[in-house]
Amino acid sequence: MKILLWEMRTEKRFTLVELAKKSGIGKSTLNNIENGKVSPTLFQLEMIAIAMGVKITDLFESEYK
Repeated sequence: MKILLWEMRTEKRFTLVELAKKSGIGKSTLNNIENGKVSPTLFQLEMIAIAMGVKITDLFESEYK
């Protein structure tokens, strides 16, 4: 299951710095999540979703949406 953080972030017109400030998650961590280098924790996904005003499920690619 692919995480669509970059797609959602650019759609919402957030920079990495802005999202880092709003979510409380480091810019480098967000970058690593976007590039698939690390898997986010559920807490991180929740903080990202809240910061962008979306549901956690919106951050995942799914054929069942």
